[in-house]
Amino acid sequence: MIKSGLIEKIAEKVKNFTKRDVELIADEIFDSMTASLAKGGKVEIRGFGSFKVKEHKARKGRNPKTGENINIPAKRTPFFKVGKELKERVNK
Repeated sequence: MIKSGLIEKIAEKVKNFTKRDVELIADEIFDSMTASLAKGGKVEIRGFGSFKVKEHKARKGRNPKTGENINIPAKRTPFFKVGKELKERVNK
């Protein structure tokens, strides 16, 4: 499912809001989650899962094409851990 499909599905179920209203709400939710993760926080949605940022240290690597040694800078990567309830529903 893509974002526009999610927005349409919610707009169908909630008759009080237009698709534009639902889109603004979804954008605000995603923006808030992104801002929290950017600050190093954690986002937990009970029954669904949690998002956090993993820190990767700088390291040395090798370009497989040329064999040249390179320095890989430190980086932060978003990570999602699925919740127990979601895992159970998917595996039914």
